[in-house]
Amino acid sequence: MELFKKELFDRGIKRVVVSEDEIRARIAEAGKYIDSIYDGRPILLVSILKGSFVFLADLARAVTVPCEIAFMAAKSYYESTQSSGIVHITMDLDRDISDCHVIIVEDIIDTGRTLADVVKLLRSREPLSLRVVTLLDKPERRAVPFEADMSLFTIPDLFVIGYGLDYGEYYRNLPYIAEYGE
Repeated sequence: MELFKKELFDRGIKRVVVSEDEIRARIAEAGKYIDSIYDGRPILLVSILKGSFVFLADLARAVTVPCEIAFMAAKSYYESTQSSGIVHITMDLDRDISDCHVIIVEDIIDTGRTLADVVKLLRSREPLSLRVVTLLDKPERRAVPFEADMSLFTIPDLFVIGYGLDYGEYYRNLPYIAEYGE
């Protein structure tokens, strides 16, 4: 990264909102929660790309039940800090899920539009069960009624980066969640 871009990168991190240790502890709890629900039955973890890939990797290692992994991509931000309000499924699952216990692994629930659309789509495919686990929940911003089955952290109405979340494709590699600000 050029020096100029590095300086801009560092300035964008206002403060840590959720530490690396807090994330690690809550993911361990989430793994135990999932294990207790499925009791050895296989699951399909579906990551909504790109933001949840880091969370998915750590969550997959925290569960002991057999699990498969799949990916979908949905987009609503387009290099902005405000949702466009239009959700596009840009990559869909490439398999039948009617014989699967599906857990959607999401990075953040903000307006709820993206998850509501994804859940509606996947429910129509009649999986054995469908749950949503999200790393972050921002209920103040909800534009449609939506609640995850498990939210690891509830945060105020901040634009956050790190641990997979980005601004303009940068900051995903931070090991913590930080408030973004220029």
